[in-house]
Amino acid sequence: MKTETAGTTKPTEPTNLTAPTATATATATAQRFRAAVEKEDLAALEGLFAEDVRLYSPVKFRPFEGKPMVMGLFGVLLRTFEDFRYVGEYDGTAETSADGSEAPSAVLAFRSTVNGKAIHGIDLLHFDEAGLIKEFTVMVRPQSAVHALGEAVLAGLVADGLAPGPAEN
Repeated sequence: MKTETAGTTKPTEPTNLTAPTATATATATAQRFRAAVEKEDLAALEGLFAEDVRLYSPVKFRPFEGKPMVMGLFGVLLRTFEDFRYVGEYDGTAETSADGSEAPSAVLAFRSTVNGKAIHGIDLLHFDEAGLIKEFTVMVRPQSAVHALGEAVLAGLVADGLAPGPAEN
């Protein structure tokens, strides 16, 4: 496709009509996610995740996979974080870990406390074509907070029957 301007002809990019819609849908999902987390509303969160969602945690090498496991994890997280609050939001696109495709994405910056340790982190959300969260990556600092978070989350997962407890000797 070409356009003419003042006697010159130059190629134009094809119009992608789905990109603005996908971005708007992803932004709306990110806002609903943020509101649900801030209200500690697990029921509202459940409708925002794809069935095959993957959550990459700073305290576990392999991702948490599937909506039931991710929802169980969120039950633990909402009980674990103290004074959790989002402090910033960025929208755009990013490459996903699972398949390397570019997807509408949002970054939500947060602050919280776990067992007396101050935490600063981000939630990186990737959205599918329907606007559901298909991939979720959490990054946290400092290292002492990652350790405190890991211990608290493991204890919560074990208590909820979502992870095996330490082997008894």
